[in-house]
Amino acid sequence: MAQMRKVTVTLPEAHVEAIRELVADGTADSVSGFVQHAVQVSLDDVTGWGEMLAQALEETGGPITPEERAWADKALGRSGTA
Repeated sequence: MAQMRKVTVTLPEAHVEAIRELVADGTADSVSGFVQHAVQVSLDDVTGWGEMLAQALEETGGPITPEERAWADKALGRSGTA
């Protein structure tokens, strides 16, 4: 079994109640189990998007240049600071 560490997180009360209802209905095993699953799905999603972006960039000319990033920031109305 993977090493576990207990942490405290703050969630909107409506989310907590929704998770508890899923547990009560038997849809989720436990609040901790639900949160662990949600975190894993989120990590997989972020990793997958990063890999997909890296592949797309590689196939279309490599990483974004500073000039391209500045153009995109201006087009999106961003200050350019992430």
